[in-house]
Amino acid sequence: MKLHELRPAKGATHREKRLGRGEASGKGGTSTKGNKGGQSRAGYQRKNAHEGGQMPIQRRLPKRGFKNPFRVEYKVFNLGQIDHLIEKYELTEISHDSLREWGLAGQTDKIKILGNGELKSKVAFKVSAISEKAKQAVEAAGGSVEIVK
Repeated sequence: MKLHELRPAKGATHREKRLGRGEASGKGGTSTKGNKGGQSRAGYQRKNAHEGGQMPIQRRLPKRGFKNPFRVEYKVFNLGQIDHLIEKYELTEISHDSLREWGLAGQTDKIKILGNGELKSKVAFKVSAISEKAKQAVEAAGGSVEIVK
């Protein structure tokens, strides 16, 4: 037996019934589409959420909450993480450019430093925001803080 000799078993396949080829074919006239209405016409497209007259789910469910369009999202780093990053990437300054260089922040990210953990090394910070506790810890370690807009 060769690949070009393979055939399906006898009776396993059937010819496709052709639609709309006269009444004698058994699928003539309406071509199995029923009578009248948009669905029987060529080019009909059903709307995605249409439920046939039933109240659609997006209108049945209650609306909750509020999304503030003016919310400012920050990429957050804790002081404990900063020590680890300084060792790993040999950073002398924590700024948007230095973090972006190593793929730790995106181009439009704003950077915020929080005070969890300890900071052992003296480092300069140029960030969008910093918590009061973190600022005190940085200055106590001998570093400097500059807020950049």
